[in-house]
This record gives sequence, C-alpha cells and structure tokens, in this order.
Amino acid sequence: MMTAIQTANTLSTTAFWAAATASLLPLLAFGTIMVFFLKKPKWAACISIAAVSGSLVAGGILVVRHWGMTAPVEWSVSWAVSGDVSVPFGFLIDPLSLLMLVIVTVICFLVQIYSLGYMAGDPGFGRYYGCMSLFAWAMITLTLSATLLQLYIFWELVGLASYLLIGFWFEKFSASTAGKKAFVMTRLGDVALFMGIILILLHLGNVNIRQINGPEAAAAMSPAMITTAALLVFGGVIGKSAQFPLLTWLPDAMEGPTPVSALLHSATMVAAGVFLFARIHPFFSLSPTAMTVCLLVGTVSMLLSSTMAMVSRDIKQVWAYSTISQLGFMIMGLGAGGYFAGVFHLATHAGFKALLFLCSGVFIHAFHTNDMFEIGEAGGRSLRVPMLCMVIAAAALSGLPPFSGFFSKEAIMSALAAHSNPVWLWMGLFGAFLTAYYTFRLIFVILSPRNASRKARGEDSAEHRFMAGPLLILAAVTVVLGFFNLELARFLGYGKVHVEAHHGRLLYAALGAAFSGLALAWIEFGRRGAAQEGFVERIPPLFELFAERWYIDRFYRKFLDTVIYAGISRNCTENDRRVIDGVVDGIGKSAAAGGRLLAGLHLGMIQYKLMVMFAVIFMLAIYFFF
Repeated sequence: MMTAIQTANTLSTTAFWAAATASLLPLLAFGTIMVFFLKKPKWAACISIAAVSGSLVAGGILVVRHWGMTAPVEWSVSWAVSGDVSVPFGFLIDPLSLLMLVIVTVICFLVQIYSLGYMAGDPGFGRYYGCMSLFAWAMITLTLSATLLQLYIFWELVGLASYLLIGFWFEKFSASTAGKKAFVMTRLGDVALFMGIILILLHLGNVNIRQINGPEAAAAMSPAMITTAALLVFGGVIGKSAQFPLLTWLPDAMEGPTPVSALLHSATMVAAGVFLFARIHPFFSLSPTAMTVCLLVGTVSMLLSSTMAMVSRDIKQVWAYSTISQLGFMIMGLGAGGYFAGVFHLATHAGFKALLFLCSGVFIHAFHTNDMFEIGEAGGRSLRVPMLCMVIAAAALSGLPPFSGFFSKEAIMSALAAHSNPVWLWMGLFGAFLTAYYTFRLIFVILSPRNASRKARGEDSAEHRFMAGPLLILAAVTVVLGFFNLELARFLGYGKVHVEAHHGRLLYAALGAAFSGLALAWIEFGRRGAAQEGFVERIPPLFELFAERWYIDRFYRKFLDTVIYAGISRNCTENDRRVIDGVVDGIGKSAAAGGRLLAGLHLGMIQYKLMVMFAVIFMLAIYFFF
C-alpha cells in the first residue's frame, strides 16, 4: 500500500521527473512495440531508439544537476508496511547510480544504432527492438533502485530480458539451450541473493540501501549475521557476473546476436553483479571474512577464464572469457577495499568491451564465421575501421598505455598492493600477463594469418559503414576516458579524491606483465613464419584441460545425471508411482471390490433367501417353544 512521500534528502521536482522519464520511457516503448508495431520493423526501431535517447538525455540532466553533490538524495514511498517492517520503493540518486545510468543508456543507445545494420532483414526485427526496450527499462530502473528488494525485482527482469535476447534465434537448438542454461544458472545465485535480502530485512527492519550502508546495519546485526548476509548477497553476484563456480553459462550465451553480446557483456547484465557489490560496498566492508571470500572468488574466476581464452578459436568466446576475467579483476579490486578501483574498471570496461564485441560483429557479418583463424585467412585485416578499433580496445583490455584500461587496471593493482597479503597482487600481475597474451593472440591471428594467399572476400558494404559510427565513438571513449580518472574519483568521492596511491615499482611491474604477454603472443602468433601454435597447445593434457573449461561443465553434467536425475528425480518418480499412485489405485480397487459385494447382495436368489428365512423362523420357534 502506498503511503506518504519521505521528505529527508528528497529529489527536486525536475530531478524526479528526469529519473522517472529515464526509467519509464523504455517500458512505454516495449509495450507500444509489442502491441502495435511488432510487424513494422522500421517503426519498432524508431520507437525503441527514441525511448533510449530520451533516457540518455534524462540521465545527462541528472548528472548536470547533481555534479559535485555532497550526499545522496532519494525519492521513495512506502510500498508495503507490516508492523515495524517497511518496504519503500523509489529512486536513489548518488554518484554511483548516476555513473551507471549514463553508462547503461550510452551503451544501449549505441548498440541499438549498430543493430540497425547488423539485424537488417531479420524476420524478428520488431521483436528484437521490443526485447531491447524491455532490457533497457529493467537495467535503468535497477541502477536507480532505492531498496534492495526493488533492485532484486528489476534484477530478475534483467534476467528475463537476457533470456529472451540470448535465445532470440530460438529456432536454433543451441540458442534455446544457451538461453535456458543462462536462466537456470543465474537463478541459483538469485536464490542466495533473495535469502540475503530477507535476512537483512528481518534484522534491520527494512532494505533501504542508504540504511544498509549506514551505521544502522552494524548496530542491528551481529558480525556473524553480517557475514552470512553478505555472503548470501554475494551469491547473487556470482550468478549474475558469471564468477566461479557459475561461470560457464556466459560463453554459451554467445548464441545470441552479437549486439546482444555487446550489450550483456559491457555494462549491463553481467556488470549488474559488480554494481550490486559496489552498491552496498560499505556493508560488505563490515565483514573481513566476506571480503576475503569475494577476493578469492574474483581471483579464481579471473585465472580460470584467462586459461580458457588461451585455447579458444571462437572470437566471441574469447571476449566472453575476457569478460569473466575482467569482472574478476573488478571484484578483486572491490574485495581488497579499492572501491574506486573496482568502479573505475567497471566504467572503462564498459567502453572497450562493447567495442570489442561490436567489432567482432562486423567480422562475423562479413565472413560468416566466428573462427578467428578463418577470419584472418579470409582477409579480416582488410576491414580497416573495425580492425583499428579492435586493436585499440585490445590494448585497453591488456592494460597498455595510454588507453583507459591501463589507468583502471593500475588502480586495481594499487588496491591489491595495499592489501596485507601479497599473494593477491602476484595473482593480479599473473592475470595481467595472461590477459595480454590471449588478447593479442587473437589480434595477431587476424593481422598475420598463416595462409594469406586466399583472396580476401570481406565486403565493406553499406551496412558495415553504418555500423562504423558506434565503433568510432567507443574507440574515442576508450582513448580518452582514462585521462579523466581524477575527475571521476572526485565525482565518486563526493568531492574528495580517493584514488589509491600510485607505486612506481608497481607501475613497472604491471607494464612488464602486460608487455611480456604481448611479446609472447607476438613470438608465437605474430612474427613472420610463426607456427601460430601456443605453448599450451604443445602440452596436450593442459590444452584439453583448458579447452574443456577445467571440466566444470562435465562436473555439472555428472552431478545432474547422478544426483539430480538418478537420485532425487528417480526417488521422486518412484515415490509418485508407488506411494501416490499406489494409494490412488488402492482406493479405486477397494471401491470396485465393495461395489462387487453390494452388487452380489442385490441379485435375485429367491429360493436361497426363502430357505434362509425358513431356517431362521425354524430356529426361533425351537428357541421360544421348546
């Protein structure tokens, strides 16, 4: 039930309408497209792009009005009240939500523009833009949520929209299977997240984000309860951001259209998990145990996914593994206490990862294959704009100067260096080496194909030129964003700079790791006469281990077959057949037997009944008269 509007630190009227506009326009577009314009692709695209453009403008207005803000502002209403428990619903505006709002709207806008060329002629064009609007609405409202429960609702809607987009070409069995796998595996984390929210609600009395991050949480919950709640919430982060052990659904999600991959991997779906971690980072910081677990999970995810990327030939899967790896880096930064480092890498990663996927989409669209070796031999380097943009994004992903990833990765390394345990820093440097190696392995394979004699057949069509606009914009962002790190730090710190101290030796170590990976990739794949065979491929057991994703999927398959299907499912089936069906069958048989008995009593048998009656009368006569 809605009650009075809260007045403390409330939004101004203009800011409220800007937030409401940013949130609701994509929802209005979704409803309009699905009801009226599903079969009119041009109208569907215009409506969806206009809606997300409106959200982008509204987000810009919010940023301008609240630049230099000294405290979060909020508009909320009491959605439900039961005793002392209150659940508000509304908008929370602070630097993190504003930053995420801008990132989401910019990426959604560019991806939808790019899709005009990539999805041209697809029979599901209208449905595609309807799903895009649904996704934008869910993700934008998630970033502005004032409570964890509200965030959870839109968290689930993001999962639903992702399922629809990943399985967009549902006629393909692999696409529908990938959509179901993503839906089921992320639900496992969502169950843990929901339990964590309930735990906080029961002890704190509400799930308002400002109070969860304030001193009220430490006063109302014991340290053990804070650790338990934080770990349960982190379970949701693991599922949504594809961290260990729930990381194998993300590479399979590449079955969706490439613009969808760019959308999901850059700043939206998978980044929602890291956003949640940053959203209640003060609450996590109350539990050193929970922070250590987060640090461990991020590190393991980063290393495992990097090894998987080293042996993959699928260009989209390599970037998918790199997404898991970079999300691991972000969680490592946040887990080490580097709030700015984690959020900064989230921002830079949004730009260069969207750029990598959109460039890959041009290659796939031109050469009709995902195999990087086939793209290289077919003349991939002849597509100059996507090739140049992908090299820029790859350099940023590898942490090379002067691109944005260099600045944000250095911030993460500084946060790890400030940790009391040096193991995390060494793992981070090793991860930087692996990242540069697998990234430039892909670049060199396309730039320096082993068999370049084949005639290039890539087409620099009008559609590709149309798709080039978003690529150039994202490339420019990747080049310049890192130089605004101090301004971004001031914005996130409410006017105070919280950038971790830079260490001279650490800078050289990070650069040394990145350039070492690049040099090894050049020796094995880029130099003239290179066999284009990695050192991992020369060790068959290691190659098989990485190619089989450390047998994680096989373990899940074995677990499902032996525990779920052969254990729980079989016992449930036997219980249903023997107990449930047995009782029902027994009742039926008893009714039939009773019916037969009663039917027998209603037969004629006059002589038999007269004989019995005469015998009874005769016995009574003997009893009374003799």
